[in-house]
Amino acid sequence: MEVPAEPRNSSPLVSRSLRYFNERICILGKVRNPTHAEAGISRKGIQMISKHDAQPADPTTNTNMSAEEDASLSQHGVWKRMLALLKEMRPRQWTKNLSIFIGLVFAGQLFHGVSFVRTVLAFIAFCLASSTIYLINDLLDLEKDRQHPVKRLRPLASGKLPISWAIGALVVLLLCTGIMTACIFSVPIGPRPDIFAAFGGANILFTLAVATYLMLMILYSIRLKHIVLLDVFIIASGFVLRIVAGAVVVPVSISPWLYIVTCFLSLFLAFSKRRHELVLLQGQASQHRQILKEYSIPMLDQMITITVTGTIMSYSLYTIEGSVSPRHLIAITLPLVLYGMFRYLYLVYMRMEGGSPEEVLLRDRHILVTVILCVVLIMIVLYALPQ
Repeated sequence: MEVPAEPRNSSPLVSRSLRYFNERICILGKVRNPTHAEAGISRKGIQMISKHDAQPADPTTNTNMSAEEDASLSQHGVWKRMLALLKEMRPRQWTKNLSIFIGLVFAGQLFHGVSFVRTVLAFIAFCLASSTIYLINDLLDLEKDRQHPVKRLRPLASGKLPISWAIGALVVLLLCTGIMTACIFSVPIGPRPDIFAAFGGANILFTLAVATYLMLMILYSIRLKHIVLLDVFIIASGFVLRIVAGAVVVPVSISPWLYIVTCFLSLFLAFSKRRHELVLLQGQASQHRQILKEYSIPMLDQMITITVTGTIMSYSLYTIEGSVSPRHLIAITLPLVLYGMFRYLYLVYMRMEGGSPEEVLLRDRHILVTVILCVVLIMIVLYALPQ
C-alpha cells in the first residue's frame, strides 16, 4: 500500500510525528495508509499542535532560560578559575615544606601529640606563605613567563587566571598565613620547658622565621634573583629557614650537622635547576632570565660536584657525631643517600631533568622508593629500636 503524503500545511512537529509512525509500521511489515487516529493523533490534536507551533514563544520563558544558561556558564567559569588558582599556588611544591618535620622526627618527638599538632600548623603556615611567594613571583615575571617554553603554560601566563584574581588571592593567603601563625600561640608547648625562652620563646621565634622567609623571598623576587650566586644562596636559605622553624616550633634542639646537610643539599638542587634552565633555553637563556648570562654549564658542573660532595660528607658526619640513634645505627641509611644523590645526578646529566626537584621526586620511581625506604629505616632506628 502507498504511504500517504504529508499534509501540505502541517507544522514541522506534525510532519515528524507522521514520518516516525510510518517508519515504525514499515519495520513491522504492516505498510498501509495510517489515518490520524491510527497514528495516535486526532484531527483536533493536529489542529492544536499546529496552533501551538504557530504561536510565538513566550519572551519571559526565553529570558528565564537564557538567565539560567548564563548563570550555569558563569558558575562553570568560576570553577575553572578556582582550579587555575589552585594550580598557580603550586601544591606540588608544598613537598618542600615537609622539611619542617625534620626537627620533630630527629628529636624523637613525632608521637608527642602537642608537638605534632604544632608542627602540622607550622607546615600549613609555610604552605600558605610559599604559595604567596609563588603568586608574587609569577605576577612580577608575567611577560617573561609568556615567552618561556614551559612557564607559559602556567595559569597566569596562559591567561586562564586573571591578574585581579591572583592579586586578591595573594592578599587572602597573606591573611591566612598570619591567622595560622597566630593559631600556634593557642597550642601549649607541652610539659617540656621552652628551651628558647631566653630568646623570646618558641612562638616568637617561629613568627620571626615565617616573617624572615616572606621578606627574603619577596626581596628575591624583586631584586636578589638578579645577583649572581646570591640568588642561589637565597633559595638555599629558604630550606634552612624551614628546618629552623620546625625546630623552634616544637621546641627542640637538633644537631648543627643537619643544618649543614640541608644547606649543601639545597645548594645542589638550586645549581642543578640553573643548569637545567641553561640546557633547556640554550642561546635564549638570558632573554628569559637575565641572571643566566652570568652562569655557564662548566661553572655549574663544578659547583654541583662540590655541593654533592659536601652533602654526602656532612650527612656521614651527622650519622656519627650528631645522631641521637643508638650506636650510630642511622648510618645504615648512607647507601640509600648515596644512591639517591647519584640517581639525581643521572637525571640531571643524562635525562636533562632537575628543573623542578618536587616533580623529580614525585615522577621518578627510583628516587621516590629510595626516599620512602630511607624514611622507614630512620623511623625504625629512632622509634622502634630501644634507646
